[in-house]
Formats: sequence, structure tokens, C-alpha cells
Amino acid sequence: MSVNFKISSVDGTSDLFRMENNNINPEKGKVLIAEPFLEGRYFKRSIVLLAEFNEEGAVGFVLNKPINLSVDEVLVSIAHFDGDVFVGGPVDTNRIYYIHTLPHLIPNSIHIFDNLYWGGDFSVLKDLIEEKKVYPHQVRFFAGYSGWSAGQLNEEIKENSWLVSQIDVRSIMSLNNDNLWEQSLRKLGGRYRMWSNFPENPSMN
Repeated sequence: MSVNFKISSVDGTSDLFRMENNNINPEKGKVLIAEPFLEGRYFKRSIVLLAEFNEEGAVGFVLNKPINLSVDEVLVSIAHFDGDVFVGGPVDTNRIYYIHTLPHLIPNSIHIFDNLYWGGDFSVLKDLIEEKKVYPHQVRFFAGYSGWSAGQLNEEIKENSWLVSQIDVRSIMSLNNDNLWEQSLRKLGGRYRMWSNFPENPSMN
């Protein structure tokens, strides 16, 4: 996989950090890394975990956009749980979704990859939390999700809006994901490392 940077205008404002090649296919368990200048409240400098990807479309959760509210502030049915809630995406934002590493405890969980699952019997999860058998590093909650219709995500990848990459469960479930976009780019190395250091608003420099 290679990346070329180009300046197509005299003032260098157009394609300095645009991806030219993106050869990893999207699938469950992969992440989408937003290109540096992708705009929008939900996807700007985001990392999106693909929880589902098939011929009908894709479902994902933004991993690095906390809303600065704890789970027990958002879900009144849950008390005394320190985990934060994250913005999952622009779809169905009035509902809470969750990923976890507890398939042996939560029935009907949907496998993503390795020991990572999403969904399952919420009443069981609620009971586990109340019994203090679940900890924040084992479950993450999201308000809404990111969704793509059939072929839509592939088109966005072809347009170089996203870089598809691998990730491990430990990084996904980390309690400190605010800098996950920068960290993911640094791990890729090479020219991608430049992206992680590029100012979010270059016109302000």
C-alpha cells in the first residue's frame, strides 16, 4: 500500500494529504481511518470500527468521540458505572449500542472479531453491572451508529475518504481513545505519520 501527496495549486490548498491508493478491503473487525480533511461533526478525524460489512451495507461505531457523559447519566436504568458514552455515528442517535468482550456472559451477542462482540441481551448486561461483575474496559457504549447502504462505503473508500486498517481488541477497548486517530496513523508509519502531526485547522497556523 502506498500513498502519494500532491499539490495541485500554487498555494498548496487542494490535495496535499489525499490518499492515492487504498488496497485493504473493508470487513468486520477492520477500522476506517478518516483522511485528514474529512469534514463533519461525526467523522472528522474519526476511527470507525466496522461491526458488520456485507452486500447489504455496513454498520460501524466511531471509537474516538466521547460525549463526556457517563453511562449512568445517559441510561437511568444503570447506576454507578464509570464508563463513558461515545458518539457512535449519525444514525439512530437516540438509542444506545454497545460492544463488549463478554460473550460467555451476555446471550445473543454478535461476533465482530477475536473476542469482540456487539449487542446481546441488555437485561443481562444491566444485571451484571449492578452486581459489579462488569468493568468499563470490558464494555463500551455508543449513542447511535454509523451506517452505509449497499456499495456506499466502497465508493467512499474509492474516493479516498477512508483508509482501511487493522486494529486489536485492546486498542478498541482502551479507556483513553481521544488520540486514537493520531496513534493509528503513527503505527502505520511512513508518510501516514505526517498526517498525525498535521494541524486540524492549517489556516489557523
